[in-house]
Amino acid sequence: MIAAATVHSTAIIEDGVTLGFGTSVWDNVHIRHGASIGDECIIGEKTYIAYDVRIGNRVKLNANVYVCAGVTIEDGVMISAGTVFTNDRFPRAATNDLSALRPSEPDDRTLETRVSAGATIGANATIGPGLVIGRYAMVGMGSVVTKSIPDHHLVIGNPARSVGMVCRCGELLVRSASFDENLVVGLRCAACADRYTVVGKDVSYSAQSL
Repeated sequence: MIAAATVHSTAIIEDGVTLGFGTSVWDNVHIRHGASIGDECIIGEKTYIAYDVRIGNRVKLNANVYVCAGVTIEDGVMISAGTVFTNDRFPRAATNDLSALRPSEPDDRTLETRVSAGATIGANATIGPGLVIGRYAMVGMGSVVTKSIPDHHLVIGNPARSVGMVCRCGELLVRSASFDENLVVGLRCAACADRYTVVGKDVSYSAQSL
């Protein structure tokens, strides 16, 4: 169903694609068969979305994003320009004897990645296969993510490492390169006043201040 969405005339939308109400698909986008995109999403120009990818509601994909098979993107996620997902840890173009190409379709080597609700991935990031990006986590621009990221953590670098924790609004809650597993800390966002409880590496939302 695409009647309720806005699709640029140059976009390629294959059979079996579902686009939610209020979603906009910009120029030269290619969405492969079986993909499902929720309501009020923005799919930026020249973005590629592979077979059977699942994207939630109110997701923003900027220009030139590559979303491979096996990726699920939950509600409210921001994926900035030039981000690339991967789904095979040991990829090869051809069979062992180099006599034939390996198929491009998903198979038992395809690893699944999930970007959890509210997360942000910065421009030109590369996301390794078989990972979970936690709720409201933030990946710095140009980072190469090789390990799963806990909820609310800010990661940067190559390979990406955690350097702090961020609020639901995106502001930095605390900057830290190490986390004491036995320490319980209460944090309050200076920007929006949301409150959190931190136990070691685990961040949980406590309350919104009145």
